[in-house]
Amino acid sequence: MSRGSIVFIDDEAELCAAAEEWLGVSGFSVTSYTAAQRALERVDPAGVDCVVTDVRMPGLDGIAVLNHYRAAAPDLPVVLLTGHGDVALAVDAMRRGAHDFIEKPYDAEHLVAILDRATERRRLGRELARLRRVAGGTELEDRLVGLAPAMATLRQSILQLADIDVDVLVTGETGTGKEVIARALHDFGSRAQGQFVAINCAAIPETVFESEMFGHARGAFTGAAGERVGKLEYARGGTVFLDEIESMPLALQAKVLRAIQERSVEPLGTNVSRPIDVRFIAASKTDLRAESAAGRFRPDLYFRLATVELAVPPLRQRREDVPLLFNLFAANAERRFRLPETGTHRVPPGLESSEWPGNVRELKALAERTVLGVMQRGVVPGEGGAGESLADRVARFEAVVIEQALRDAGGSTADAAERLGLARRTLNEKIARYGLRVPAEISR
Repeated sequence: MSRGSIVFIDDEAELCAAAEEWLGVSGFSVTSYTAAQRALERVDPAGVDCVVTDVRMPGLDGIAVLNHYRAAAPDLPVVLLTGHGDVALAVDAMRRGAHDFIEKPYDAEHLVAILDRATERRRLGRELARLRRVAGGTELEDRLVGLAPAMATLRQSILQLADIDVDVLVTGETGTGKEVIARALHDFGSRAQGQFVAINCAAIPETVFESEMFGHARGAFTGAAGERVGKLEYARGGTVFLDEIESMPLALQAKVLRAIQERSVEPLGTNVSRPIDVRFIAASKTDLRAESAAGRFRPDLYFRLATVELAVPPLRQRREDVPLLFNLFAANAERRFRLPETGTHRVPPGLESSEWPGNVRELKALAERTVLGVMQRGVVPGEGGAGESLADRVARFEAVVIEQALRDAGGSTADAAERLGLARRTLNEKIARYGLRVPAEISR
């Protein structure tokens, strides 16, 4: 199986032949061209994973190649080959959509590493395109996005359970998407035409809980001017979602347990039991079995709800999904905020190694901040909060130091590299990684 399909463009025939040989041995499928115009005429972007092009060429140059493919296929990565004097040009091209750049003469293994990242980006771009083709969120994969095995298993379980009229307990940390799971169980099952009634058990005051849940008759208490249908009865034919059920007081748990067992409610102020035709789905961010053992949750309610239990994995256990989710959230944010759509996005460094205490919700917020520009030049934002990994903090500090060194050196990458004790190639890679702007007045 090919490591990826590469188009290599350089006006030096010897360099093209060397690239074809090395990359071919490394497992890539390579087609080379010594004329950019011929490449643009013959290459179908849909069948390519990455384009590598020299910047300085007779006729069409590398920037023209970049502009062509940015218009024809925005998610197709383009890597630029640059001479020493073209670094500022290449960095500027990256800000306009190039995937990466590499200085000549380049190390072949370094190029392979860049191409591996580029082909992975292309794969993510194709996955995003597939998701965008799904109309109106009707596909389960459009709601529960993820390539991790745990997500594939979760989607399969939902499809198996959706049409089975059994109560379900969804467990997972804050921000993992427990309500998304509940809505999917409802929407893909036989109760999809009924109501989906979400109840935050932590938000309903205990004094009005019975009235909210079970309803009341006119005159049942002071201020009850008319009859009110409770949430459980209102959901007839549909689904009741009991979110944060672990926060429900023990006294109220007994009343909810009875309604679940009997599938009936008795509104306040009446002696009549009314049947309810609903499915119950509960969600908890804590281990209810442990809470039951500690006396903080009714064991009988736990066992009644946990006929089937679905565990939603935290984001740190599905790190391979972080780039895909980041790009999907960023694309959605661009549409939401009516910003130009830029295709795939450069993922800030340190994302995949973060612990993500806020899980998918935290990643979504970061993607939206990134799209709005509320961050420091591509570095993970924040001031060293509790949820930030060491890698994130080091990346931020390194970007600030490099930016200051470039200013002190008057924009000269050679001088800045010497001041920092870095190889010039290493410095250029870091400049590209952090999206730093090299001053235009580079003179040496």
